[in-house]
Amino acid sequence: MMKQISALFLGLMFIASGAVAATTPSKPAPRVSIFSTSTDWEAVTGLMLHEYHGVFEYKNNDRLIGRGLVLYYLDGFPCYGLGEGVRVWLGPRGDHDGDLRIACVHAPTEIKFAWRNATRDADQAVTEGILTCPVKGDRELTIDLSQCTRGADWESYK
Repeated sequence: MMKQISALFLGLMFIASGAVAATTPSKPAPRVSIFSTSTDWEAVTGLMLHEYHGVFEYKNNDRLIGRGLVLYYLDGFPCYGLGEGVRVWLGPRGDHDGDLRIACVHAPTEIKFAWRNATRDADQAVTEGILTCPVKGDRELTIDLSQCTRGADWESYK
């Protein structure tokens, strides 16, 4: 009787393991890794990060500014945005709220923003597209908006 129970148990184990093997894919599914833009770049690159501040230069009549210009810094190596320092509103009379603050492994020569025209107190709205700007300076970066180029609007990326 004990031999029959043992044989039955072993038989069921083989059947169960065969069923599991039949339902298990032979190749594991590929793993997708998504890294945050706030990846520890010092650890990844072995390079030290430094903080940079952006100062915007523009003329009061700059047509890009309009009734106001909202810029959102787009992270990109060698830099990423720091907290509240990634959104800046620039007004038509030279006023602004916020300062660009980024951390970089070296001073960038070009940075990108998502942009939209809006008054200072306008509600959050969708941005228009990408604005690519050359940058000059070392720790204090100068961004001359008259030198920026407008990229494609977001509809072009669909």
